[in-house]
Amino acid sequence: MLCLILRLYRKTNQMKRFFVSTLVLLALACKEKPKTSLTVQEIVDKSILDSGGKHYINHNTSFFFRNRQYISESSNGEKVLKRISFLDSITITDVKTTSSFKRYVNDTLVSLSDSIANRYSNSVNSVHYFTRLPFGLNDKAVKKELLGEEIIKGKNHYKVKVTFAQNGGGDDFDDVYVYWFNKKTFKPSYLAYDFHVNGGGQRFREAYNERYVNGIRFVDYNNFKSKSKETSILDIAQLFEKGELELLSKIEILELEVTPN
Repeated sequence: MLCLILRLYRKTNQMKRFFVSTLVLLALACKEKPKTSLTVQEIVDKSILDSGGKHYINHNTSFFFRNRQYISESSNGEKVLKRISFLDSITITDVKTTSSFKRYVNDTLVSLSDSIANRYSNSVNSVHYFTRLPFGLNDKAVKKELLGEEIIKGKNHYKVKVTFAQNGGGDDFDDVYVYWFNKKTFKPSYLAYDFHVNGGGQRFREAYNERYVNGIRFVDYNNFKSKSKETSILDIAQLFEKGELELLSKIEILELEVTPN
């Protein structure tokens, strides 16, 4: 009888240990799994932070591109973008704000049709936009989608598709952009875009000559074009890897100056 009681006691203790172990395993399994991937917003936020962060907001910039001077500054809390062209004895100054565009010839305001003003305004904005990347990727009209990862020149990149809402996206809101962010540094190493004006086409840009000026990252670009308009912009990096893109130009910004507001 005593032996039977001892056996039952041992079995009871074994069952208790089994249930305790099972509960511990279940509790561990129910814990939230560690995060192994980033959202597209987190990728862009990290890229902006590593490329300049708050310096984009509280610093003015000046540079030359293709013999024209470009200036970005703040006036009464509003961002003002300028382009200054020097033609012999004539100086043309284009001034773009969030609500207007004005052209001055030797300090005299000239009248422009809406269509011409809009074209000049887009041209000024485009140069400033590309120079300040990735900062503009958090604008309200920007729609971002993480497509996955892609290896270019032996380095892994986050591949992000960017489109624009019609409201606030400008005249070229239907253009499609793709950005490749280095997976380790989060810096945008490559970008491509599909455009429709002037007959349309595709461009692929390879960043080089990275430098920081007073906390803001600037790069130059090798500017490539695809040989066929039928190529999907999402596949253009594969053509670059195969050497099947044509070098169209080099995009270089010179005489950079960055000063606090």
